[in-house]
Amino acid sequence: MKSKQIAHHVFFWLKNAGSVEDRDKLVEGVKTLSKIPLIKELQVGIVADTEKRDVVDASWAVSELMFFDTLADQANYQNHPIHQAFIKNYSGLWNKVVVYDIQEV
Repeated sequence: MKSKQIAHHVFFWLKNAGSVEDRDKLVEGVKTLSKIPLIKELQVGIVADTEKRDVVDASWAVSELMFFDTLADQANYQNHPIHQAFIKNYSGLWNKVVVYDIQEV
């Protein structure tokens, strides 16, 4: 039986809220994570200009959505040198991070 994929969805709020320069710098940083072979797919995004509704949270600035084949791959990603360098080099840009990890059913 094929194992179910793990999705790791991270939302970042900027310290300098509204700064396009900081947002773009963080996007650049998140994209460096694509060099980690454990990641099967990486999508990097900013808030979409969709209809404003009560259920839509548009307070964040940058999001990353990545997929892993296994829980072990996701766990190993956390300590990967590229991920650790990303945190070291870009964490000064954000003041809040929220993570949603899901397992496919």
